Amino acid sequence: MTPALAVPRLENTLVEDHTREHHLLRQHLLHPAARIDSKYFYDDVGCELFTHICELDEYYPTRTEATILSHCGAEIAAVLPGCAQWIDLGCGDCSKSRKWLDKVQPSRLVGVDIAADFLQHSLAKIAISHPGVECIGVVSDFTQALELRDLLSEQPLSPPVFFYPGSSIGNFARAEALQLLRRIREHCGEHGKLLIGVDLIKSRDVLEAAYDDREGVTAAFNLNVLKVVNRELHADFLLENFRHDAVFNEFDSRIEMRLVSQKHHDVSLGAGSVRHFDQGESILTEYSYKYTPADFAAMLAEAGFSRHHYWTDAQHWFGVFLAEA
Repeated sequence: MTPALAVPRLENTLVEDHTREHHLLRQHLLHPAARIDSKYFYDDVGCELFTHICELDEYYPTRTEATILSHCGAEIAAVLPGCAQWIDLGCGDCSKSRKWLDKVQPSRLVGVDIAADFLQHSLAKIAISHPGVECIGVVSDFTQALELRDLLSEQPLSPPVFFYPGSSIGNFARAEALQLLRRIREHCGEHGKLLIGVDLIKSRDVLEAAYDDREGVTAAFNLNVLKVVNRELHADFLLENFRHDAVFNEFDSRIEMRLVSQKHHDVSLGAGSVRHFDQGESILTEYSYKYTPADFAAMLAEAGFSRHHYWTDAQHWFGVFLAEA
């Protein structure tokens, strides 16, 4: 008989304003430089497609980071505090944190994610397999607001370790990334730490292939966002009117992912709004910034982290930083 799932503590700090969100989405599409926030990628279909992307030969970040964390896991764990509060930012199914629980033996796992039901279910599985770890879920868009200090103060003798894998920091422009790092630093106190994965600059061919694979999975992932917009705004985007495009902008050190209009046409965006697209006009859907180790170390220092450890792979394609307050 399968045991009943434990019920972890769940705190919801997410303030949802669908009317405002829809207004912003519509206004961003009506702007001369149209864009769609990358958070709209991740409906059920988008999540499934992204899981497939992570398994592709061309998409090196997931497996390269996993290799570094596996090969250097004991070394990393040796410089982490014992009995810590392990805070997984954007935890998803907690699979990446699960691999660390036995190594680090934290007193508490705090999973932070935007999807409440998924978060609680994921943490419930952890609670069963690791009964000695207190599991708490925080429903929040931490990219917009991060406020966990009251929660962390419940265990003043257990320093926080923030875990932010997957090179997700690259989805922020530098100013926004710095702001997020500063918010994390404010939570760290004297003894807290940040374990973070960062994608590094490499050849254009490798970078662009990772975001424009031969199978067309990333193209499907990018185009699927139009279906999400159709649902959100009662819009009438036709996927066949757009094509996926991903290029590396060397000047700004970032991949730029877009949907390019294949012809002149109009799109209804709901609420009486219509957007005309010229042939060749594009919608920006994602930036993914790449760093040199020195550049990212400098940003950590600017955010208030006084020192750091660094690990990389044999090809120097990906970096794992452990920043200390």
